[in-house]
Amino acid sequence: MAEHERRHVRVAVIGSGFGGLGAAVRLRRQGITDFVVLERAGSVGGTWRDNSYPGCACDVPSHLYSFSFAPNPEWPRNFSGQPHIRAYLERVTDTFGLRPHLRFHSEVQSLRWDGAELHWEIETASGPLTAHVVVSATGPLSDPKLPGIPGLDTFPGKVWHSARWDHDYALRGKRLAVVGTGASAIQIVPAVQPDVERLTLFQRTPPWVLPRADRKISAAEKWLHTKLPATRAARRQLLWSIRELQVSAFTKRPDELGLLELLARNHMKKAVKDPALRDALTPGYRIGCKRILLSNTYYPALAQPNVDLVAAGLKEVRGSTLVGADGSETEADAIVFGTGFHVTDMPIAQRVTGAHGTTLAEEWKGGMESLRGTSAAGFPNFLTIIGPNTGLGNSSMILMIEAQLNYLADYLRQLDVLGGKIALSARPSAVQEWNRTIQRRMERTVWNTGGCDSWYLDANGRNTTVWPGTTGEFRKATRQVDLAEYEVLRPARTLADRTPGTAAEVAA
Repeated sequence: MAEHERRHVRVAVIGSGFGGLGAAVRLRRQGITDFVVLERAGSVGGTWRDNSYPGCACDVPSHLYSFSFAPNPEWPRNFSGQPHIRAYLERVTDTFGLRPHLRFHSEVQSLRWDGAELHWEIETASGPLTAHVVVSATGPLSDPKLPGIPGLDTFPGKVWHSARWDHDYALRGKRLAVVGTGASAIQIVPAVQPDVERLTLFQRTPPWVLPRADRKISAAEKWLHTKLPATRAARRQLLWSIRELQVSAFTKRPDELGLLELLARNHMKKAVKDPALRDALTPGYRIGCKRILLSNTYYPALAQPNVDLVAAGLKEVRGSTLVGADGSETEADAIVFGTGFHVTDMPIAQRVTGAHGTTLAEEWKGGMESLRGTSAAGFPNFLTIIGPNTGLGNSSMILMIEAQLNYLADYLRQLDVLGGKIALSARPSAVQEWNRTIQRRMERTVWNTGGCDSWYLDANGRNTTVWPGTTGEFRKATRQVDLAEYEVLRPARTLADRTPGTAAEVAA
């Protein structure tokens, strides 16, 4: 049995990516050491551990895509690659003494709220434990999504998702099919194109692609940021301010995005001389409706003679023959799916059973909803980092994570002030009011009006993914817990009341 079998902790954190490690650092800075970080893999890093495909890099500048409390003056590039970001998270883990709290190979199999004991019963791959508070930091980009392509099981070659890259398979001289044209695909295609015999890209919807202002960060800059931390802080502040100023175009005045579309068209025209190919690569929706991508190498790679574009998506697989929706046929030795993740239907929601005996997935069948992106009604002392409507279309998710860490810290302070064994449960009315406001603001945004079908939208067509405002607004909204938005749960007073399955009292 695992050494933490039947162990009770004050806080259990699920996941060790930016959200989980950030939560762990915040707990230690609050003086809380009675916590564990449950990680299904054997190392930290989250999406930056799992996504190791060729060319993998971040599309947010490095000095903004890092914790404010753990600056890194040694970033090598404006936009750092996956190895450097993963190494950064390893350093954060060591710098803040988090390793004693990590429980690797401990995938959470189920969480169940015990209303009598006011704690969470947690089953993991390495044994059970209980926790007073659970912080779910599994992230929306953690579980790959594969489309149901008829006949895929008949394909004799190799098949994998971009987030589960098969590094043992040699691509040189192979006929490779890449399915999808999202953020991963536009990095994979130029990285592997020189090696493969033939590359066929299956595109359902073309993305808008802007130039990537990337370069090496000079030794002089690194020295300056190390010796004069104020210069590093100023750089971060400038990067943040520019993105905050852009928000209104995405959320209130999408027509102002026309200049970006012109820039993207000119960017394509410089690299793609074939008018027919340019037409196939030109989106028919407003820029920003889908995630805007950054690349200087994507279009040049598509213009190479060993690359074919099927601008109709993959419809069917017949053995080694891939059939496009336009009827075209392509022979392939391997297929890479860059088809995204379970974002609006996060698998962890199926494993969490709340106070009413229903799972979070069941409660969210009409669409994800939570209070301030953090607390779902009916799930006491359960907080989500990067929850519903906390995603961004133009800035760094680390800013949103840190705002939610502020909320987590105040949540725990409120429990301490209330004293004893206490739980907070988001009032349904507060959750509904918060989400009504979110959806009302969403109506004017480019994500809802831009004329596209994106992964921001759930199966019901609701945008339950993106935050319709600035990061500054979100930080203000999550600065502290408003107890009026919560029910305060206390243990039942009599032994008779404390029978299994009995809900705790609600304090008046």
